[in-house]
Amino acid sequence: MTRFMMVLAAAAWGSTATAQTDRLITLPEPESPFIAFNIWVQVGSQNDPEGKEGLASLTANLLSDGSTTTLDYQTILARLYPMAAGYGANVDKEMTVFTGRVHRDNLDEYYGLFRDALLHPAFREEDFNRVKTQTLAFLERSRRYSRDEELSKDVLFWAAYRGTRYQHPSEGYVESVRDITLDDVRAFYTKHYLRNGLVVAVGGGYPTGFPAKVRGEFDALPQGAVARVPAPEPAMPDGIKVIIVEKPADAAPISIGAPTPVLRGGPDYWAMVAAASWFGEHRNSFSRLYQVIREARGMNYGDYAYIEAFPRGYTTQQPPVNIARRSHLFEIWIRPISRTSPTDLHDRTLFATRAALREFNALVRNGMTADAVEATKRFLHNYSVKYGSTISRRLAYAVDDAFYRLPAPGYLASLRPGIGALDRQQVNAAIGRQLQTDNLWLVFVTSDAEGLKQKLLSGAPTPITYAGEKPASLLAEDIEIAAYPIPVDASDITIIPVDEIFERR
Repeated sequence: MTRFMMVLAAAAWGSTATAQTDRLITLPEPESPFIAFNIWVQVGSQNDPEGKEGLASLTANLLSDGSTTTLDYQTILARLYPMAAGYGANVDKEMTVFTGRVHRDNLDEYYGLFRDALLHPAFREEDFNRVKTQTLAFLERSRRYSRDEELSKDVLFWAAYRGTRYQHPSEGYVESVRDITLDDVRAFYTKHYLRNGLVVAVGGGYPTGFPAKVRGEFDALPQGAVARVPAPEPAMPDGIKVIIVEKPADAAPISIGAPTPVLRGGPDYWAMVAAASWFGEHRNSFSRLYQVIREARGMNYGDYAYIEAFPRGYTTQQPPVNIARRSHLFEIWIRPISRTSPTDLHDRTLFATRAALREFNALVRNGMTADAVEATKRFLHNYSVKYGSTISRRLAYAVDDAFYRLPAPGYLASLRPGIGALDRQQVNAAIGRQLQTDNLWLVFVTSDAEGLKQKLLSGAPTPITYAGEKPASLLAEDIEIAAYPIPVDASDITIIPVDEIFERR
C-alpha cells in the first residue's frame, strides 16, 4: 500500500468557518511521473435552491466545460489535446469535486488551465446554452430511455429521501433545469465557491512546495462559510412500498432498498462491508445473489448489493469515489430481467424479485456461516487491492477520509486490517442491528405497469421455465421462490409514466 500524508490545516468539515481555513491534502508519491488534482468544494445538490434543482451540477459543468476570462473553450480543448489530459467535475448530494491528472512534463501549462477554470470562469452565454442544452437532453431522453437500470436506482433514492435535500437527482428535474439562468449560475458560484468551503488535494510526483502554491492561489476566493445543511432524515417505509415506472421495454430492472445508519468509521462498518460483499459484490460472481439469479438460472447480467451509494454502476467495477454522504441506503440492484416469450416478462421479473427477497430474508434471519465469513475475508483481502489502483483514486479516497473524519491511516490502509479482524459473531450481530426485511422500497421499470401491479396484488406464483434441463433440486427450489410472498395492497403501489418521471418536483 502506498503511504500517504494527509495534511489538514483545520478541523473536520462541518465546524466553524475559522476552523475550515486553509485546507490542504497531500499525497506525495515522488517516483510517480503524474500529478493528480482533486478540488473538493463542500457543496452539492443538497444546496440547490427549491425550484432550481440541478443548479449545483450545472454550475460545476459550466466551470469544467466552459471558457475562462483569458481563453475560450475551444482553445482550452486544443491546448489540452497534446497533453493527453483533461479535467472534469462530479456533483453528488454533498460533494462537488473537480479532478484532473497530468504528466509532470506538462504540469505548468496544465495547472494554469485547470486553475483558471475554477478561479476565473468567463460565464459566457454560449457556453451556458451549450451545457444547459446537453443537460436537458440527458434529463429528457438519456435518463428516461437509455439507462433503465440507473433510472430505477434514481427513483429508489427519490422515494426514500422524499421531503429531504437528498430527494432530487443531482442533475435536477426537467422543469427546474429549464428555469435555471446564467445569472443563477453566477450567483451560486459567488455564494458557494468560497475559500473556507474548499479543500485542495494534490498527489503524485509534484515539485517541492507545489501543493502549498496551489492552496495559496485558491485562497484568492472570497472569505466566507457555506451554510450548513442538516443531515437528511429518510423515513422508513411502512411495509413494502412499490413504484412502477411504465415505459415500453423488453426487460425490467429492479431496485430494492431502505435507509441504513451505517457510515464509514462506525462500529458496524467493516462487518457490513463484508456482509454486502458476500451477498452482492458489484460485478462479481463471488456473491450469493449472483450465484442464485444469474449463475444457476441465467436470468440477467448481475445482481448486487450495496451499503453506500453506487451511481453509474454500469461504468465501473471498482467502488465509486467522492460520493461521500451522511446518509445511505442498503440497496439491492437487480440488473434488467428480459422476457423469453411475449407474455412472461412480469413472471420473470417477480420471480427474480422474490428470489432476491427470499435470499435477503435468509441473510437477515440466519446471518452468514463461519465459512462464508472466512471466504469473504479472503476475497476482499485480494479484491480490494484494485480500489487504489491509480493516483487519482488514492487521492480521492484521501478526500473522502476528510469528509468522514477518518483518522490516519485512512480508509485504504484500514480496509484489510478491518476486514481481517472480523469473525462470524461480529458480522451477524451487525447484520441483526442494521438490516431488516419488513419495510422496503421496490422499484420496477417495465412495460404494462398495470399488469405487473395486478400480478403483485394477486399473490399468485410466478414460475419461470428454462430452455434446457435443470437439476431437480433447483426446480424444487423454484417452486418455493415462485410463491414467496410480497405482502402489498393497492395503496402500496404507485405507477408513474416514464414521460412524467423527474419532470418536476
